[in-house]
Formats: sequence, C-alpha cells, structure tokens
Amino acid sequence: MLTKHQITSGAYLENFCEVPREIMWTLEQIEQSMQETLEARPTTGDLWIFGYGSLLWNPLLNFEGQQRATLHGWHRSFCMRIIAGRATLDTPGRMLALEPGGSTQGVAFRLTEQVAKEELILLWVREMPTGAYRPVWAPLSLEDGTETMALVFVADPYHPLYEPDASVESVSPHIAGASGPMGTNAEYVHKLNNALSESGVVDEYIGALSAGITL
Repeated sequence: MLTKHQITSGAYLENFCEVPREIMWTLEQIEQSMQETLEARPTTGDLWIFGYGSLLWNPLLNFEGQQRATLHGWHRSFCMRIIAGRATLDTPGRMLALEPGGSTQGVAFRLTEQVAKEELILLWVREMPTGAYRPVWAPLSLEDGTETMALVFVADPYHPLYEPDASVESVSPHIAGASGPMGTNAEYVHKLNNALSESGVVDEYIGALSAGITL
C-alpha cells in the first residue's frame, strides 16, 4: 500500500518511469498547479478534500476530521487510461476520475489551515504525476447537513490519457488485464467497492465493474 514515505522519498514517482516524458509533470508544474488552485479557493478557514477513490481506504492525510459527503454535479468514471502504477505501456488499464453529471457519495476530509499546504503538496504529487486530473472547487453536502466547497480532482477531457467511453463493457477488459509495480487494476476496483460498502455507499457503476472482474 502507498505510504507517505514513498511519496516524499521519490519512490512513488519511480513507478512512472515508463511514462513518456512529454506526459510526465515536473515538480515545478505540480507545485504551480497547487498554488493556482489555492489562489482560486472560494472559502477561507479549514479546507475540505473530497475522497471518492483510493483516498477512501488510504487517505495519507493528516486530517482533523472526516464525514460522509455527497458531491454535486459529478459522477465516478474510469475514463483515464493508465500506463503505470497498476498498468504498463503494454497492458494499459483504466484510472478512476469524475465526469460531469449526477452526484457522488464519498468521504470528505477536513484539513486545518496550519497543516494544509504541507499535506496538499503530498496529495498533488500523488494525484498529478501526469496532470491527468483537473483540481476544482465543487459544492459538497456533509452528512451533518453542512453545505461547503471542497477540493476535488476531476477528469481533464483534453488530456492525452482521457478515454471518452467509460462504460462497464468498455473498461472491464482493460481493468481485468492490467497490472504493474503497484498491483493489479482489478485489485483497485475491488478495494474501492469494499470501501464503499463499508461506508454504506452504493455506486451501481462500481458495483457492476467489481462483479464482472475477478482478482
């Protein structure tokens, strides 16, 4: 399982050694993306991050609190091709992201202002080695009834790894056949489905993928 030490030591990025250099982001690009996103933040005070994928079972965040939450205007989609991590150039898989429309249930993590920047750079390195996501601020409903804005990483439809057909029928064969230094693509799907079930969340798309793919 991914650890903070792997991120800070650079070992995590070594998993992307096969990715073409023109796709990989430099640390300067990653830091610039984080800074621009924080400058566009619509609120002040503690910061909420919405987790909908691996953050559910491995957040790696020094968070002050967490709540189940609903993100409005976005739905889960395995619409990003992966060629590293849980896949390779020869056996590409699919990476989870969010696309416009619908809503998504997940977990929101609250970071205090005191630790936000230190934690966020690790999150950016984790999520943005190729810049395949677009970090945005989106409306979120917390389980306690609070409405807020949260940071969330959504799909960039203009990225070269974006795949427009994310249907269960289309992505299942790719996920079933992909594996890499971080494990299998199928394992990710099953971990996600288990994490959602443990949180009492039903996502029919993820459930259908998990049911059709064996480890």
